[in-house]
Amino acid sequence: MASMCSSVSNSSRFLASKPSSSSSCRSKSKLSTIRCAIGEIISEAKVSSSTEPLLLSAVKGEKVERPPVWLMRQAGRYMKSYQLICEKYPSFRERSENVDLVVEISLQPWKVFKPDGVILFSDILTPLPGMNIPFDIVKGKGPIIYDPLRTAEDVSKVREFVPEEFVPYVGEALTTLRAEVKNEAAVLGFVGAPFTLASYVVEGGSSKHFSKIKRMAFSQPEVLHALLQKFTTSMAQYIKYQADHGAQAVQIFDSWATELSPADFEEFSLPYLKQIVDSVKSTHPNLPLILYASGSGGLLERLSLTGVDVVSLDWTVDMAEGRRRLGADVAVQGNVDPGVLFGSKDFITKRINDTVNKAGNHKHILNLGHGIVVGTPEENVAHFFEVAKGIRY
Repeated sequence: MASMCSSVSNSSRFLASKPSSSSSCRSKSKLSTIRCAIGEIISEAKVSSSTEPLLLSAVKGEKVERPPVWLMRQAGRYMKSYQLICEKYPSFRERSENVDLVVEISLQPWKVFKPDGVILFSDILTPLPGMNIPFDIVKGKGPIIYDPLRTAEDVSKVREFVPEEFVPYVGEALTTLRAEVKNEAAVLGFVGAPFTLASYVVEGGSSKHFSKIKRMAFSQPEVLHALLQKFTTSMAQYIKYQADHGAQAVQIFDSWATELSPADFEEFSLPYLKQIVDSVKSTHPNLPLILYASGSGGLLERLSLTGVDVVSLDWTVDMAEGRRRLGADVAVQGNVDPGVLFGSKDFITKRINDTVNKAGNHKHILNLGHGIVVGTPEENVAHFFEVAKGIRY
């Protein structure tokens, strides 16, 4: 971990003078003098000479001047510009399945905050219709699966997902985003993990107790395994498709895997995540894969066994503890509590610096521990990015 000025007690222990642009210190090789907030020279480090996005350099373990930063759900309902689009296009599926709207919404936070990652505006359930599983997202109710899968016969009707055929707009949007963002930030794709997707389609939507998926797991495990395998094959192909059309990293959301006990995670989630990683790495060995599972404190060591490049921590895990448990070879992402963005600007600054301090100066992507919450003040999000991009190791 980089040394820091312990006597500094103002708004940021890490802040230094900002470069004239976010990429100016990455565009050429040089020795960068690192200063603490009061101007004392504390160390010198060679800044990465790569012209690639800062996020990719950090994941590789290269020396970077600061942690890259982006936020889950950075394009969304807290932004006034997004609310205006919702008024004109009230259907979420219309917004997420129209190339022009997907690009516009994905770029809204980029144009305002300039994050180091620009994530595709979409949903983990987007592939379902292409797998013969009709669904919709209803305002106030969330995702609705019209014909939940409960039997072996239901699962037999699920077909393999062919992205080129069913979601060409995703590929077009990613290609456009790469052209718009260039290499000033990494373009991120994402998919749902097999167990999480299975949970939605078996439960019929969101769930509190996950009784239906667990009934299937514990009374008809062969049926669930058949469904999980179909999602595994399809999501591996979907990740490759996203990478081939412009995604420079892909995040896998296993949001509901933490509803499983460790033993059940090892049976119903871990093997399928490993299959996805192995399949993707066989054809796209340099594509960074990020894994996020909310409430994952009890499963951290198992998450790293998947072979992903980055484990994204939620805010219930202390960052320093997470680092120790995962080891130095695994990059980490996170993990500021989204609720912090409702606090004062000084409080937000303090929590950012605490997280960065605990994560250290190696293989860390600064993010929240979950998505931005609806109603979050947009000016506080702006402050988060301003502080984060002003940090210097």
